[in-house]
Amino acid sequence: MSVVFALATPPAKSAICVFRVSGHGCLDKIKQITGCELKRARTFYLRSFLDAGGGVIDNVGVVFFKGPNSYTGEDSFEVYAHGSLGVMSLIVDVFKGLGFDEAPPGEFTKRAFLNNKISLNEAEAVVDIIDSSSRESVYLSSKSLSGTFTDLVVGFSKKIDFLRMGVEGEIDFSDEGEDFLDGALVGGLKKIVVDFSLFVDGCVNKKHYSSKNKVLFVGPVNSGKSSVFNRLLGFERALVSSVAGTTRDLVESELFYSDASFSLLDSAGIRETDDLIESRGISIALEQIEGADVVVGIFDSFDKNVLNKFSKLTKGKKYLTVYNKLDLGPPNQEVFDCLVSAKTGEGFGELKNKLASFFKVFDRSDYSFLVRDRHISLFNSSLKCLKDALLKIEEGGGLELVAEDLRLARGFLDEVVGVKTSDSLLGDIFSNFCIGK
Repeated sequence: MSVVFALATPPAKSAICVFRVSGHGCLDKIKQITGCELKRARTFYLRSFLDAGGGVIDNVGVVFFKGPNSYTGEDSFEVYAHGSLGVMSLIVDVFKGLGFDEAPPGEFTKRAFLNNKISLNEAEAVVDIIDSSSRESVYLSSKSLSGTFTDLVVGFSKKIDFLRMGVEGEIDFSDEGEDFLDGALVGGLKKIVVDFSLFVDGCVNKKHYSSKNKVLFVGPVNSGKSSVFNRLLGFERALVSSVAGTTRDLVESELFYSDASFSLLDSAGIRETDDLIESRGISIALEQIEGADVVVGIFDSFDKNVLNKFSKLTKGKKYLTVYNKLDLGPPNQEVFDCLVSAKTGEGFGELKNKLASFFKVFDRSDYSFLVRDRHISLFNSSLKCLKDALLKIEEGGGLELVAEDLRLARGFLDEVVGVKTSDSLLGDIFSNFCIGK
């Protein structure tokens, strides 16, 4: 495979940036880009990074790894430079000048899988842990990444092989007086069906566990929606202005609080308007109510007609009414679920708690592993084959069919860990990775 490189940190101004390089022959280029030879692998060196003409681009940290003792299983090295966009651009130019190819998403982890450094489900756990939006999903993904999940799946595969040996032995040597199909084999098959069922029940689908909770902010114009939105996030994400109709489109950001992850959406203030752009923003806000998990109405005064209007717009969704501008004094009527001041921050702890209370937080003690749709499908197929095999044995069915069921059950588990995997499946899996991973 060719030598590939990628920026492993975001392409934005920061304290440092990190480049990864992997592939046969890449270590021969280190002397060319640093002006000296590096002797010891896994040692952090401070060196100058040189351009093609020998000019110094930056003082960088360099560490190299000899294959197979590296993440990818290949010779590789990493460069730690200052996080300047100019520095990043120049380093990219140097690598391209050396003939290195830019790595597509997931290339480094894909090479680790192809070089037998990690199993396929461990490779998937890498992106799962990067995508984690809660403490619980981090712990569950880490268990898969550590190899515990792989060990259990491989363990079940070995038990199926042992059972299959007994069935095949009975088929091949029954006429010689050998009894392979005894009570222990039937009991073993029953036990593996029970144990594997418990294992599958202990897995939670990432799709259900990691789904973001969608919270939509609505309200009249100039009620302070964007100010409340920004105060929740802790920085100015939405434009705030005293001019009515400032927010024209949806503004989205994420908030993590009390083990719950929220996707917050600030929408246009709802009113009658002749402004075509603002009108379209209001239409989008109304459309988003349908897909929201929770609708938060932001108001800066008590008006029964206005409150009733927005209550009807929520169409039975979970709905939280918030009075903003508490710094000017509380409202006379106690009709709001929460009182806050975007100006002073008062009441925002209660608002966050109320939002978090709307959503179920998974307890990782209820589950052992975070899995994907493909894992669940393969597990169910394997379990069905095991149950079919048990039923055939108990009903005196053909042993050749029992052996085939066991073979298929084992094959489905092989696909989980990547013993046999189609190229198209690999493409689908690794296309979801970050570049540089």
